[in-house]
Amino acid sequence: MNLEFYNQLIQIIDKERVLLDEPMKKHTTFRVGGNADYFVMPKTAEEVKGVVILCQEENLPYYIMGNGSNLLVGDKGYRGVIIQIYKEMNRIVVDGDKICAQAGALLSKVGNVALDAELTGFEFAAGIPGAVGGAVVMNAGAYGGEMKDILANATVLTQDGNILKLTNEELELGYRTSIIAKKNYIVLEAEYQLKRGDKAAIRARMDELKMQRVTKQPLDYPSAGSTFKRPEGYFAGKLIQDAGLRGFQVGGAQVSEKHCGFVINKGDATAADIVELMRQVSEKVFQEFGVTLEPEVKRLGEF
Repeated sequence: MNLEFYNQLIQIIDKERVLLDEPMKKHTTFRVGGNADYFVMPKTAEEVKGVVILCQEENLPYYIMGNGSNLLVGDKGYRGVIIQIYKEMNRIVVDGDKICAQAGALLSKVGNVALDAELTGFEFAAGIPGAVGGAVVMNAGAYGGEMKDILANATVLTQDGNILKLTNEELELGYRTSIIAKKNYIVLEAEYQLKRGDKAAIRARMDELKMQRVTKQPLDYPSAGSTFKRPEGYFAGKLIQDAGLRGFQVGGAQVSEKHCGFVINKGDATAADIVELMRQVSEKVFQEFGVTLEPEVKRLGEF
């Protein structure tokens, strides 16, 4: 531990929210990953900004994460500062037919707030296992809907410490990308433009999508959701299945037998197992069909 850096860090964030040598497997839905040198949980935009500026001044790597639902951390961990925008920054406010949510709010929670407020449009996202920040960065989508369909604006922190409010158009939302991803901005909050709806109809749609997830996805095992991006003109899961890889296993990592688009942790997988499985799956699919699978899961740290 760099004591001087640590002392500067706890001037910005209460030391109860600064963890040292923190196991990342506790903070990712894959339930794998080594230790991060520093793990901080800011409560405000100013705290986020303060930590980022300190890391830049001290030339120390940092990474912004939410609930870890799309993240694979290496077995050797992360040499730097993990800034988790999650439970300490998860306020959700309804204003007429708009919902403003901090970056750490879970999409499932926003969906429930929208339901209670009788607002429709968010149903597709209510079952996505992530937080608002990550969903905005990657323009998350499911069941024919995407963040860009309902996002009015997002408040971000730029690399040089400025806080900007960007409109839907300015966010340049595309398939699993945005201006935020391209410029390494940090999402602080997002405002969604929804519509008045019938509560029973909203609930019915949410229940329908939940049932589809439960019946088709391997929710009983740790995973990071869809492992690969959808190749243009194809479905990743179908390609993997057609390559004969259903149930294919490397160590404790397995191509789900329930849905081949998911790589799951059968209980004792390492990050190395998952990476090797993904490599072999990609290689086989390319050999069979000439299609390159791109990971949707983000890799972080030392493998």
